[in-house]
Amino acid sequence: MAALDEMVDGTGRVRPHWRGVMGAFTAIGEELAERAHRLDLAFAEEGVTSVLPGAGTGEHAWRCDAVPLPIPADEFAALAEGLDQRARLLEAVLQDFYGPQHLLAEGVLPPALVYANPGWLRACRDTAAGVRLHLYAADLVRGPDGAWRVLADRTAAPAGLGTAGENRRLLARVLPEVFRPAQVRQLRPFFDLWQDSLQRLAPQGHANPAVALLTPGTAHPQWFEHLYLSRELSCALVEPGDLTVRNGALFLKTLKGLQQVDVLVRRVDGRLVDPLELEGGGLSGVPGLLDAARAGALHIANDPGSGAAEAPALAAFLPALSQRLLGETLRLPSLRTLWLGEAEARERVAAEPELWRIRPALDGDVGADPPAEAVAARPWAWVACERLSPSVAPCLDGGRWVPRPVALRLFLVHDGARWQAMPGGLARVLDDGEQPAGRLPAGGTCKDVWVLSEDRHSIVGPAVQVVPPLPIRRTTGDLPSRVADNLYWFGRGVERLERSARLVRAALSRVVRGAAVLPREVTELDCLLRCLAEARVIPREAAAATTQTGLTESLLATVREGRPRGAIARQFAEVARLTESVRDRLTGDMYATFTSTLRWAREETVTAGRNLDALSHALASVQRFSAAVAGMAAENMVRGGGWLFLDLGRRIERAQAVTTEVAIVLDQPAARIETGMRLVLELCDSAITYRSRYLTVIQPAPVLDLVLADQGNPRGLAFQLLAMHGLLDELADSGANGVPGEGGRELMAVAAAGLLAEVEALVGEVLADPDQAAAAAALPPRLQAIGGGLTGLSDRITRRYFALLPAPQALGWDGAAPAARTET
Repeated sequence: MAALDEMVDGTGRVRPHWRGVMGAFTAIGEELAERAHRLDLAFAEEGVTSVLPGAGTGEHAWRCDAVPLPIPADEFAALAEGLDQRARLLEAVLQDFYGPQHLLAEGVLPPALVYANPGWLRACRDTAAGVRLHLYAADLVRGPDGAWRVLADRTAAPAGLGTAGENRRLLARVLPEVFRPAQVRQLRPFFDLWQDSLQRLAPQGHANPAVALLTPGTAHPQWFEHLYLSRELSCALVEPGDLTVRNGALFLKTLKGLQQVDVLVRRVDGRLVDPLELEGGGLSGVPGLLDAARAGALHIANDPGSGAAEAPALAAFLPALSQRLLGETLRLPSLRTLWLGEAEARERVAAEPELWRIRPALDGDVGADPPAEAVAARPWAWVACERLSPSVAPCLDGGRWVPRPVALRLFLVHDGARWQAMPGGLARVLDDGEQPAGRLPAGGTCKDVWVLSEDRHSIVGPAVQVVPPLPIRRTTGDLPSRVADNLYWFGRGVERLERSARLVRAALSRVVRGAAVLPREVTELDCLLRCLAEARVIPREAAAATTQTGLTESLLATVREGRPRGAIARQFAEVARLTESVRDRLTGDMYATFTSTLRWAREETVTAGRNLDALSHALASVQRFSAAVAGMAAENMVRGGGWLFLDLGRRIERAQAVTTEVAIVLDQPAARIETGMRLVLELCDSAITYRSRYLTVIQPAPVLDLVLADQGNPRGLAFQLLAMHGLLDELADSGANGVPGEGGRELMAVAAAGLLAEVEALVGEVLADPDQAAAAAALPPRLQAIGGGLTGLSDRITRRYFALLPAPQALGWDGAAPAARTET
């Protein structure tokens, strides 16, 4: 039979629920192709497919088709009712799998569907109190007869909610007039209900329970969805390393100490959540997590063993199970499925092989049909599924309307009493020849699903939950240690990238002059090359290049992509990775600003090619990116918490850069110090300020005062040290990682103040010396010592706030502790 058309009926007429949609698209007219392009651009820059330079991408990425898939209210209500029954049935099956196992003992289900099932985890038999399923999804397809059938049940950690949410948000922004003729039900009430139901899952007696969403991290294909859900559900986004189990309870490691987690939304493979009891092993998961759930101190949603109900072979037994466990006829059938462990099923498939496709019985993925020998050797490991032509829906392809097959994923959440369906979903456009089943891929084309409302439809939201008054909190220490670490290194990474770009630009400005370069610029270029080598932007041997060709090649290589990748190209990639790692701490506008300016800066440098002038101009865009980060952070982040560590990282990196570069420039004979002073002003972006104060006279003491000791110069060393002192003082007062005023933290603030005093003394000595040039030329060892102090301060910050380790102690030969401890 031919595939059914979702938009047009058998007489060639547009179906009633499509008429308003098509009328709106017709009114847009020729502008539709441009709107579709804007939608793709919005997805690429802000949404699910947002990919940062160097972050790595898959071969495909998600894009949203401009044409939605509308579903009438009465049809959606029937689907929701059928899926509610399936969810109740699968919950009952899971309770039996992990409980009395009557279905196995009485021969209703074959043991192979349980004990050989990779989703069945023996350690989970007594870990869940109440429901094992909290979120459920089903993949559906409409056949040629117009009836919906379930392709697959998703019971482990159903994906696609984030993509569905972004589809709706961006489509409403790019094509708002399409929504006006249709009454489209909103998605927000579903997330409100979900958030409320998670609160109710917490152990009894917890007035304001803490909820966290467990993600494998930024490298996971569904990282954006995990971020999206954590925001929609107002819960913490955590990785396994952020958590620890103590005394039978789960805790989040924060700067302030351990905070108990009551409900964990699992987005990690169930087999990897606890290396002590499950097969994941290694460093993955949280040791003792199942023990915390078993003790009743924690509820995991969905239960780690819930994936056992995803076995495709289970579909063959659901009609009988529905009668046995629920006493009801299955309302929403599965795609016709035969388990080949039964002789009758094998005979039926052999008689009509063209009607069936063979797939694994226990694995939800779909591949090519297996060889007959493999099926014959282990028939119980395979199922036969009916071949079905999915319905087609219109898609926009280059301004043309093209019918494409679609599969629908709908989502339900258990509110504590019954299952509630999200009034929308994710419609996936199938590629030519693609089997309409299997897990959600990493990319492709999808559609926003519209559930059309009726005037009489009542909006159902979560019941009011009484919560006692919340205490006012303005603390810094609630930040997870990993997040603080990422923000700190994000700040350092941005500064490091800007520093490298400044140095390369300064060197290029002298190289492009060729033979016209001035004698003093030769000295400046030599200093710049040494700075670049010290910053590991160019190899040390390149700093001694004797030919302009060799020098030019070394500078151009810094932005080279591919293998070997240049230093600045690597820094682009690292900043991109760090930007993604802190995305859950950035607003949408901040993230869009960071990524767009970073992407622009990278593209500018890559396209500059081998043109030195173009490259110098392109590298200026790196400074614009750095300014965007600084400005958005200053104006959009609350003082304390994330901003504090981001700014601390920027200050330490800039302080080290100033110290190193000034030491290198001063490391030359006294006769060349004046030339070095001009370069110092250029590198510290302080030439205009100096001229406004001292006109054209260049002397060491005023220059060094401006770039080292002037606390009002944001590009100078003293400014960074003063800012560090204030930030570390704020951390000490906040009680992060302990009680307020703990000595280790105060020592760090004292160390920053000591470095500032040393810098001021150093400049004062140069000013008092009759031969300022000679005094300045003698400063490099002292500046290097200050640089060492900055490195030690960074190590202390890492140890105290990110590694959460006590200060190291040296023991004598007799095992006795020394009188004073040494900090690194």
